[in-house]
Amino acid sequence: MSTEAPATCPAGYHGYEPFDMNDPFPSYERLRDEQPIMYDDRIGYWIVSRYADVKAVFDDWETFSSENAQAPVRPRGAEATRIMNEGGFTAYSGLSARIPPEHTRIRAIAQRAFTPRRYKALEPAIRANAARLISEMLSRADRNGDIVRDLAYDIPTITILSLLGVPADQVSQYKRWSDSRAAMTWGDLSDDEQIPHAHNLVDYWKACQDLVAKAHESGGDNLVADLVRAQGEGAEITDHEIASLAYSLLFAGHETTTTLIANTVRVLLGHRVAWEGVVADPGLIPAAIDETLRYSGSILAWRRKALRDTEIGGVPIPEGSNILLVMGSANRDAEVFDDPDAFDIHRDNARSHLSFGFGIHYCLGNQLAKLQDRIVIEELTTAVPSLRLANNESIEFGPNLSFRAPKSVPVSWEAA
Repeated sequence: MSTEAPATCPAGYHGYEPFDMNDPFPSYERLRDEQPIMYDDRIGYWIVSRYADVKAVFDDWETFSSENAQAPVRPRGAEATRIMNEGGFTAYSGLSARIPPEHTRIRAIAQRAFTPRRYKALEPAIRANAARLISEMLSRADRNGDIVRDLAYDIPTITILSLLGVPADQVSQYKRWSDSRAAMTWGDLSDDEQIPHAHNLVDYWKACQDLVAKAHESGGDNLVADLVRAQGEGAEITDHEIASLAYSLLFAGHETTTTLIANTVRVLLGHRVAWEGVVADPGLIPAAIDETLRYSGSILAWRRKALRDTEIGGVPIPEGSNILLVMGSANRDAEVFDDPDAFDIHRDNARSHLSFGFGIHYCLGNQLAKLQDRIVIEELTTAVPSLRLANNESIEFGPNLSFRAPKSVPVSWEAA
């Protein structure tokens, strides 16, 4: 069946630009008010913007498959395809693009490795890294820093590398590979622009396969080794699936957490009363993190595919249609959140946000992301309560269909 929009579909985009992440929220509001289910022929996706509809689609995995969640938004060009095919690139989603029963089987095994024991063991190192990086930033004589460059960039990467058994001195390499994955999967690249990223993805996949081989050879106290041991004890998981989990986690485990840390600092400092509130009462930090996830999440949109003729919000959706669930819009739906454009760390239902998804694909690493963000905010508010945004107006967000990541968060502080 054709996946094209019906001829009667209105042509207006209501100010919505799929790849523009600088300030998408006014267009989201217009979508919710004027056309909450809109077909965007520029990208070939149905745009879903109201909370109830987004949540319902997430919850109905039998109708709305996740199989397109990791597919490139723009098709790979001939040269990038050749590079990846000849390089043996066969990586697949760890979990987010898999469907039951495969998803159910792999997630049940992977959950064994995401234990409170591992999180507790990681916490001292996370705190030590945060304190060290903050101290280095504060040592600058000009009292100017960048939260992304000086803090948020390294902490989650070191954490996830440690969790997966990768030496910490490979941070920059894995960051480069992860940037390529984001660009190739969710970006809007020309065929020529794809070529260097294709080389990086080949190297990235080989490194993930090497992690599995190393775990078979010498074991270890890390997540990949845990999965290899589970396999040896009879768990139904292949080496390729373990490598694919590593491929996904090495990206998802730090990219979105880097953004969460940067956005939490950025939004708190942009709302001075809220910053001073968490300085005075660190017990408010978890609520501030959930409100940041609602107000300015790391991921603003995610993808699904209709497996049969259906409807969303009363609008007919043909079988095979691609669907973009705009969580960044849903999280500001006035039907769910009072005064949704206000940042309020005392909001009583902030945890109802959809930034981690909903249903069977709810983010497996959400607690680790929140743990790292909480530690960073605790350390920052203690070490430098005078921290301020240096130039809020200069903050830009890279173009992307799904991820809203600030390129920098410039800050300054008073002399001690």
